Amino acid sequence: MSDPSKTQPNNPLHGIKLADILERLVDVYGFEELGTRIPVRCFNLNPSIKSSLKFLRKTPWARAKVEQLYLCIKFGEN
Repeated sequence: MSDPSKTQPNNPLHGIKLADILERLVDVYGFEELGTRIPVRCFNLNPSIKSSLKFLRKTPWARAKVEQLYLCIKFGEN
């Protein structure tokens, strides 16, 4: 069996769950600021982790924005 950390060496998100990404962003920004940075209803109207995850799993463009924002804070660009 191959080492899972070597299967996607160029993917900084490999092995990180969407729930963990979202929880980190909410900890850093809160839903209000997150909704300003990424204007989607799940962050602006009765936000919760559960409802946001449901939306992000079905909406690739929004998930990509969330992942990009996470990478910015992870690597100190924001």
